[in-house]
Amino acid sequence: MTLDTIALLAVAAFSAGVLNAIAGGGSFLTFPALVFAGVPPISANATSALAVSPGYAGSIFGFKQELTALPRRLLLQEFAVASAGGLIGALLLLVTPARVFSGLIPWLLMFATVLFAIGPRLTARNAARGKPTVEATHLRGARLFGLLGVCIYGGYFNGGLGILLMALYGLVGETRLHTVNALKNVNSLVLSLLSVAAFVWAGAVAWPEGLLMMVCATIGGFSGAKLAKRMPIQWVRTVVIATGVVMTLVFFFRN
Repeated sequence: MTLDTIALLAVAAFSAGVLNAIAGGGSFLTFPALVFAGVPPISANATSALAVSPGYAGSIFGFKQELTALPRRLLLQEFAVASAGGLIGALLLLVTPARVFSGLIPWLLMFATVLFAIGPRLTARNAARGKPTVEATHLRGARLFGLLGVCIYGGYFNGGLGILLMALYGLVGETRLHTVNALKNVNSLVLSLLSVAAFVWAGAVAWPEGLLMMVCATIGGFSGAKLAKRMPIQWVRTVVIATGVVMTLVFFFRN
């Protein structure tokens, strides 16, 4: 790697760590940076997933109380579904021809950007419905089936995963925001671990770039946690959305 490439990846990963700690959307920076650095798209997606994965672990500890309050059986079911979804999504990515995936990139980025932009409205709209929680209702099957679909998407392309998970839990009746955040973070970690393991097994990870970005993203995450208490979230969300729009347009023109 040249010094210019190292600087690009380090800044992108650090900034992604900050964004993920405050509002999410870090993959809008890590994935394009890897592609611009010359990493093939499928390898760039795998390496990006590796780079942002440590951030999920730290966020779980803040929701320990919410997780321990949930039925153990429900958690085990969701862990199993998230694991299967992440693995399926990763395997789908690995068998997708590079040319096909390159064509999908701008559409995936556009979908993730739109999802990120409307995410707060989706969450507020679902919470306003006031449905009861569904830990032991007839919607359990729909909840797990929906989770499987979202996690397959997350294993294939991580952008917008958190918003999709929050929307899913709102749709199936989970109105406790802290519980939704707890489940979002823990399932993101589970599917991330399985998908990254599949990428590593397949040799799809660009290790020098990935390790550099993991370190920088972790440092950015700690910095972002401090900034989150001072900076208006809407400012950060605007930056993320603008970044997503620009990256989408760039990849459309590249194709």
